Amino acid sequence: MILFIILLLFTYNCVSYILPSIRKLSFKLHSTEELTDLSSNAKSLNKNFITNIIEDDLKTNKNGGRVVTRFPPEPNGYLHLGHAKSICLNFGIAQAYNGVTHMRFDDTNPAKEEIEYVRSILDDVRWLIKDDVHSPEAPWFGPIRHASDYFQTCYDAAIYLINNNLAYVDDLTPDEMREYRGTLTIPGKDSPYRTRSIEENLELFDNMFKGNFPDGKCVLRAKIDNKNPNLNMRDPTLYRIKRSTHPITGDKWCIYPMYDFAHSLSDALEGITHSLCTLEFADHRPLYDWVIDSLIPSNLIPNIEKGWRPTQIEFSRLNLQYTVLSKRKLIQLVTDKHVEGWDDPRMPTISGVRRRGYPPAAIRLFCERVGISKAENNIDVGVLEECVREVLDQNANRALVVLDPIKVTITNWPEGTEDEFEAALHPKRPELGTRKVPFTGNVYIDRDDFFDTGVDGKISPPKGYKRLVPGGLVRLKYAYVITCNEV
Repeated sequence: MILFIILLLFTYNCVSYILPSIRKLSFKLHSTEELTDLSSNAKSLNKNFITNIIEDDLKTNKNGGRVVTRFPPEPNGYLHLGHAKSICLNFGIAQAYNGVTHMRFDDTNPAKEEIEYVRSILDDVRWLIKDDVHSPEAPWFGPIRHASDYFQTCYDAAIYLINNNLAYVDDLTPDEMREYRGTLTIPGKDSPYRTRSIEENLELFDNMFKGNFPDGKCVLRAKIDNKNPNLNMRDPTLYRIKRSTHPITGDKWCIYPMYDFAHSLSDALEGITHSLCTLEFADHRPLYDWVIDSLIPSNLIPNIEKGWRPTQIEFSRLNLQYTVLSKRKLIQLVTDKHVEGWDDPRMPTISGVRRRGYPPAAIRLFCERVGISKAENNIDVGVLEECVREVLDQNANRALVVLDPIKVTITNWPEGTEDEFEAALHPKRPELGTRKVPFTGNVYIDRDDFFDTGVDGKISPPKGYKRLVPGGLVRLKYAYVITCNEV
């Protein structure tokens, strides 16, 4: 124990990062009638190839001068930092050009979907865009949408494709289908069931719908081109049989549309103008366009008659060094109990970093600095940490902590009394006010703030040592000057 004349030395180590100020994103909802003029917000937006496409579309009044994006996660897990880039892009682009963003769940695979994931995704989007999980004002436009909202239209579209000899029911097994599809260097070949008549296909698809076939017995495939160099265009599957209770539709359906079919049709039905996807979907774009082109004469997509048509645009996904951003691998960490849950602070999920103490403005700043391009990237995790420090430096209140304490007794302090000092909550922002710092005759200092010169006092402190030593004087932060008399 160290004895003193007057009071203690608190350690106050705070590293400040002087970096450019963060621009806070906020979003105003507009009706579709308002979405006609180029927003002045676009002038301060970081330009990229996507903003160039949008500005060219606005100049030509494409899609009626509207900008409507969407964020369509699959509710089969929590969102991670890779999704944060997509959220910031879709909502940021719409806000910059006086547009809106739709919140739509891709719930076409009910076996892996849970209500817990739906709630967590909505919380994450509210927190990231509105700074508050419980924000009463939703950042998205209109109601929460689901791919399942359009299951009936998807079914009607499938019937239309069959009637126009653009789809057929195939009985090949999955292994046979892979063999018939070919490879990147070997062209595919037609299924022996490809020549079925329209009437037979309608009957078989009706039996699929009525549940007369077991799971996996057959699928509905688009009739495109099995020799196409793009494997996604070699008669892709549009519908499969899957008996699984859906969180929204229950047991109404035992057949479900594939993602590529439901995604393109949902975009067209909602009047999406710019469907922003990561690069792995670039090879799926011809199928995206084929579905829409094939259904234009069907009158199933009212927005097509208005001249509204979505365009799929791909950008590079976020890769973070030393960080797993794969939902499939993250769910394994959760199910194998390596972490406490999806929101474990060690997890790179949005819920995880929220529990870690990251402010949403830091994630938005990080996504802004990473930027948008088609080039693959592997971002240093230090960029994210720097953004967090920058935002916290501007907004976080300061406090004191002793990590490795030594007890200090003030020998001349009146017994039973207590004093108070005022400490600034923020060294650069006096408008944030102050807090009271109490102390008494017993306080604690950090071990690193005291140097023991030994019993005989012959051990000298390092050159330039400015902290407390026996016989030395030190002014306490916010308080008095003390002298160490005895150790």
